[in-house]
Amino acid sequence: MNKVQESGSLSASFHDYFQVLAADTAALQDEVYRIRYEVYCRELAYEDASRFPDQRERDEFDDRARHCLLRHRGSGEYAGCVRLIARHALDQQTRLPLEKYCWQSLDPALMHDLRARGARYGEISRLAVPARFRRRKGEQSCPVGTTGEEERQDDQRRSPHIALGLYMAATSIGLESGLDGVFAMMEPRLARHLKRFGIEFQQAGGVMEYHGQRAAYYISREGLFQGLHPEMEALLFSIKTDLADG
Repeated sequence: MNKVQESGSLSASFHDYFQVLAADTAALQDEVYRIRYEVYCRELAYEDASRFPDQRERDEFDDRARHCLLRHRGSGEYAGCVRLIARHALDQQTRLPLEKYCWQSLDPALMHDLRARGARYGEISRLAVPARFRRRKGEQSCPVGTTGEEERQDDQRRSPHIALGLYMAATSIGLESGLDGVFAMMEPRLARHLKRFGIEFQQAGGVMEYHGQRAAYYISREGLFQGLHPEMEALLFSIKTDLADG
């Protein structure tokens, strides 16, 4: 048995509770927008609910994004969603959300390097977990369902690493799409939480007010695999299988 198989307990635990689905039909995408409305408009008031009379939160980036859903096996409910938006550095017609809303905080040297290399990169965004799946203390005001604080073992067993699973789902799509790297806007403490598992995002901009104190982070394809713990490799592989199986 190799190290990835030996370290597959997180993957097995995750899949005891959850299934990752590619939201590649109109019906599944409707579930994505419904969850986002529930979390971003009703629960956290990040977005103005009156802008979405159909109770489906959407924006201009959704049509060129690839979306994922997380289904809770026990109840059949959807426990979260995430999307990945891709672009080519030399394409002047498209931007990522953080390039539109947070461009002033981005590291100019990194952005210059991506353009110079003609890189293809993306952004993980609109990660949302409904409140009923954000049960631990301090998570009620965090859309991703984890604050990066130390977690108790019984909490891990009850709801094992929802945010990790969603990040791995978006990562799997990015790898399959041949991206050179991905950005994410996140709280520094979430970046520290991901680092515990060898997912070492590098800060790519200053901390700013963006639905809380957040900064842009970036991880390259090479950087992902340099530090990724075996248990996370196992989880990534199993999520990739989920997405391929539909």
